[in-house]
Amino acid sequence: MSTEASAAKFPSDIEISRAAKLKPIAQIAQNIGIDPEDIIPYGKYKAKVPLSYINEDKVKNSNLILVTAVTPNKAGVGKTVTSVALSLGLNYIGKKAAVALREPSLGPCFGMKGGAAGGGYSQVLPMDEINLHFTGDFHAITCANNMIAALLDNYQYQNRKNDKGLERIVWRRVLDVNDRSLRSIVTGLGGSGNGIPTEAGFDITTASEIMALLCLATSLDDLQARIERIVLGYRYDKTPFTVKDLGVAEAITVLLKDAVMPNLVQTTENTTAFVHGGPFANIAHGCNSVLATKMALSCNDYVVTESGFGSDLGAEKFLDIKCRLSGLRPKATIIVVTSGALKLHGGVADSEISKPNFEAMKTGLANLQRHIQNMKNFGQSVVVSFNRFKHDTDEEVNYLADWCDSEGVVFAINNGFTSGGEGAAALAQKVVDLIENNPSKDINFTYDDEDSIATKIEKIAKKIYRAAEVTFSQTVETKMKSYARNGWGNLPVCIAKTQYSFTDDPKRVNAPTGFNLHIRDIVINAGAGFIVAVAGEIMRMPGLPEDPQAYRIKLVNGEIEGLS
Repeated sequence: MSTEASAAKFPSDIEISRAAKLKPIAQIAQNIGIDPEDIIPYGKYKAKVPLSYINEDKVKNSNLILVTAVTPNKAGVGKTVTSVALSLGLNYIGKKAAVALREPSLGPCFGMKGGAAGGGYSQVLPMDEINLHFTGDFHAITCANNMIAALLDNYQYQNRKNDKGLERIVWRRVLDVNDRSLRSIVTGLGGSGNGIPTEAGFDITTASEIMALLCLATSLDDLQARIERIVLGYRYDKTPFTVKDLGVAEAITVLLKDAVMPNLVQTTENTTAFVHGGPFANIAHGCNSVLATKMALSCNDYVVTESGFGSDLGAEKFLDIKCRLSGLRPKATIIVVTSGALKLHGGVADSEISKPNFEAMKTGLANLQRHIQNMKNFGQSVVVSFNRFKHDTDEEVNYLADWCDSEGVVFAINNGFTSGGEGAAALAQKVVDLIENNPSKDINFTYDDEDSIATKIEKIAKKIYRAAEVTFSQTVETKMKSYARNGWGNLPVCIAKTQYSFTDDPKRVNAPTGFNLHIRDIVINAGAGFIVAVAGEIMRMPGLPEDPQAYRIKLVNGEIEGLS
């Protein structure tokens, strides 16, 4: 996600990336107190860091900053750019700061969005490697997930003639691509030697429970314990069958023993960056790993981290799930906004949002106001960070600044895309001042652990989205009763819905109220420690757009093009 340059011939992200003077990753590690002998290098500029460098006392005393956004347009609003830029800006003004981000998925990289490592002069590097196979974490997660599926199918096959088989399997395969044709498939065709014919399907790797539990694990032992709790299916007596019952938790942990360690890289200005894990916020919980966040906090005084899409998805899940389960507490929350996103919510077509339209921008402020109110209700102190484009007028920017002042929130312009840390220095200083003078309060969670599953979903829908009511399909009603009987009723809820609206309809923009949120399915992620509630028509395996970014990704004289 990146904002466009103000200059006519501004260099591309990949050109800026290639021109950056990277430091050896051992030096980056040493700068933050990590012994270069302890890291596990993956080439010259990226490395894994052992979990022993997490210091819980330092975690509690460092300053965590959450970056979220308004409801985005399809191109995004520059949340990753802002996260990286803010870390650069904090270092520019003399603070010891790092950024902690998710890893990009190949699905959107080759699909709609292209690269996802920031943009302009606010990138994490090496951007081409981060955007592609990186250190192999996504491949390890994909393999671990599909190894479970293979072992489960084998279990069914070997027990096909006795009463040990399962009545129903709920575990799905995953792949880190956008492929609608794999959503629903049949396996085991071609005769009895090829297994038992079974309806099955794929989700994208970022929606895998393995991804979610790796990002919420607090240690290698905790990772294995979470893997053991994964629900794979149900016996004929309706009791759940888990990975522990299958007897392969240790084998799956072996596949993930390296992937669980955070990845250390750097930015365009050699600022420390931890990039680890990558759940989507519209179909998963949308935050980088707890381990990476804690490691960054252990080695720095300020850490900037990002949650996916608008605050109704990413920030809500960051606070209600990640913070609830980990004890992490942000000292401030940044809401990223662009005039284009506001104009979209003001009724302008996506193709027209780069044109001046003062009245539409004012109308769209209702969306920003909703996000501000939600974050304040959580107890967060808020900074609105504006990514300015060349088409933004002074009238629009000045009006937005005055409006934010009237709403009681700090306003800052972020020029980190074009000017790196210097361009984000003003934003950084305002964030530091806010943390020193008016830090966020303890989190006021949306719901209580003791609430029923239905109540938790309703509280999110009504408090965060402003729905009037929630309707549950008969399937969901039945599953909620089953989940409660199995002891999962106290788990947090992760709602999967469109990122383009507070509702489950992507076309209902701005700040609608009084609508009905339809929950068509729920999925138990007992290993990750939450329940996924699927709203509307959201898919856990995306499809490719009419014009995929893959058409523009190529090798030119040995150099990769098209990842920005």
